[in-house]
Amino acid sequence: MFLLNKKQSGDHYEQQACRFLKRQGLLFIDKNVRFKLGELDLVMRDGTCLVFIEVKFRQSQKFGGAAITVNHKKQQRMLKSAYLWLSQKGLSATQTEFRFDVVAFEGEVNSVNWIKNIFIEG
Repeated sequence: MFLLNKKQSGDHYEQQACRFLKRQGLLFIDKNVRFKLGELDLVMRDGTCLVFIEVKFRQSQKFGGAAITVNHKKQQRMLKSAYLWLSQKGLSATQTEFRFDVVAFEGEVNSVNWIKNIFIEG
């Protein structure tokens, strides 16, 4: 068995999440979009709704699951990054349907937790 560094591990789980979401009917649009204030792991479309997806992995749930790491501060960075992404694409945040999801992997890769529409306070 070989060990992956943090970037390789992140890339691996983002690919797994993308495959999982495609099987659920979402369409891939963009990935690893970086801004000064944050990053969007995946951007996909679920019907008419854009979905900004945070991908998380935790080896164990000893200190809480992977999804718990998407705290208020992280949510605010995701929101700001989404607004910048929409602006770059010429889309209006007030006229575009979008949501924020988390895809969390815990322990085994087969353990996937897809949390739709995580709460984001403005």
